[in-house]
Amino acid sequence: QLFTDGITNKLVACYTDEGMGDALLVRVYGRKTELLVDRETELRNFQVLRAHGCAPDLYCAFQNGLCYQFLPGIALGPDHVRDPHIFRLVAREMARVHAIHANGSLPRPILWQKLHKYLSLVRTELSPKVSNPSLPQDVPSLEALEQELAWMEETLSELGSPVVLCHNDLLCKNIIYDRTRERVHFIDYEYTGYNYQAFDIGNHFNEFAG
Repeated sequence: QLFTDGITNKLVACYTDEGMGDALLVRVYGRKTELLVDRETELRNFQVLRAHGCAPDLYCAFQNGLCYQFLPGIALGPDHVRDPHIFRLVAREMARVHAIHANGSLPRPILWQKLHKYLSLVRTELSPKVSNPSLPQDVPSLEALEQELAWMEETLSELGSPVVLCHNDLLCKNIIYDRTRERVHFIDYEYTGYNYQAFDIGNHFNEFAG
C-alpha cells in the first residue's frame, strides 16, 4: 500500500496479512532531500528515540531509505489536535521526547544552523546568474531575509527557552493516534535534534489553526 501524505519521501507498507498485522514500512528518500536533511543524524536520532520507547522498531537502513515497524492508528487532522483528550496525549508524548537527556553534554540548538543552511540554498537559487521568473514579486530580497534571520537569532536566543531533544516537525500527519492503546506516536525524524523547547510547542500549536 502506497501512502500519499508524505511531502518529501515515498512510503510503502508491505504485508501479507489483510489486517496489516504483519506490516512493515519502507521509506524511500525523495530526490535532492539530502540538501535539506542530514540522513546520518536522522538515523542516529531514530535509534535514540527507539531506545527510549518513542519510536518504532528500525529493521534496516539502506542507501536511500529505511525499513521500520508499522504503527497502527490514524494520522491526526486539525479537528483531532483541538480535542482535549488527544492534545493531552500529544503533550505527554512531547514531554517524553523532551526529557531524553544529552548524555552529559550541553546541547546547542540546531535552529540557527538549519536556517543558515536553508538561506545558503536560497542564495544559490537567487544568485544573479540564475533567472527564476516563477518567483512571486513579493518574495523578500536575500538581504531582507539575512537581516531578518540576524534579528531573530539575536532576539530569540535571549529568551531562555530550555534546549531539549525536539521533534521539530510536529505537523498533524506526523502524529499517529492509536485508539486501542490510547497513545499517540510521533513519526518521521528528519528534522529531530536539540532545539529550543518553545519551538516544538509553537510549531505544533500552529496546527490548531487548521
